[in-house]
Amino acid sequence: MPVWFNNPFAGKRLLPVLALLAATILWGSSFVAMKFAFRELHPLLVIFGRMALAALCFLPFVPSFTRLPLRRHHILPLLAMGFFEPCLYFLLESAALLHTTASQAAMITTMLPLLVALAAGLLLGERITPRTVAGFLVAAAGAAWLSLAGRATLSAPNPVLGNFLEFLAMVSATGYVILAKHLSRSLPPLFLTAVQCFVGVVFFLPVLLLPGVALPATPSLSALLAVAYLGIGVSAGAYGLYNYGVSRLPASQAVSFINLIPVFTIILGFFILHERLTLWQIVACLVVFAGVLLSQDTRVDEDTGTGPGGGRGRRRPGQEN
Repeated sequence: MPVWFNNPFAGKRLLPVLALLAATILWGSSFVAMKFAFRELHPLLVIFGRMALAALCFLPFVPSFTRLPLRRHHILPLLAMGFFEPCLYFLLESAALLHTTASQAAMITTMLPLLVALAAGLLLGERITPRTVAGFLVAAAGAAWLSLAGRATLSAPNPVLGNFLEFLAMVSATGYVILAKHLSRSLPPLFLTAVQCFVGVVFFLPVLLLPGVALPATPSLSALLAVAYLGIGVSAGAYGLYNYGVSRLPASQAVSFINLIPVFTIILGFFILHERLTLWQIVACLVVFAGVLLSQDTRVDEDTGTGPGGGRGRRRPGQEN
């Protein structure tokens, strides 16, 4: 087999890769679910509802969290992680979805891998190979193609503003990914996901006191189900799966799966929101998939020592796997 080809599903990578794929599918669907819920419910109410439901999912695990090796130096990074995402991220993304389509907003997420790759190299000491960079560029080009192949709709009254707000959300998400990777070296992904949800509940609780943020007298069942899906399936499920994946793979590789979000969003937007899906968009989806697979250079795992232990640096002779 050629040296340049590395199977992204090989060995211990299988479960993390599958977890990341599942997370991106759920995140891709979240743009559609949020756009759907915003038709009847105030965006801040939707965010609080999803965070509250997600937090309830983690209540049974609270007793086990008391036995974790939590130290004082963990507190500030944990709070910062929760502030970056879900708090600041959801505020920016909700505002973005009021001005642009779900498909265009999802396309902007392809900028996240490039931001994280730079931050991971500067802050985590991860080596970024030319193959990984090439994969990022291919996937980002494919995702940009998704947007360029689309057409403006009435659901995007100010796409320039909306897409800029989504970009700021990606900057916030970069802080979350880097902190999650750092904290996963000593704390389990389940705990990190729970912290995100509980911080989100506390942060968004005051929004219930704002004028105009009230539950409609007769909300439809579909709107309530959308909020339930966002809370249980996305905030709890997707973040749990992603935190697991990022704890087992280099952050620069794990984040490349974000490029798949526009693919799933446009496909679901076509069937649920009736957004147009052209032949060229289908071709662009295949380009995104190819870019993500190309960026998965398993040699980075060996060189950085990034694995289940989450450490970094080249392994020393005799060091346990």
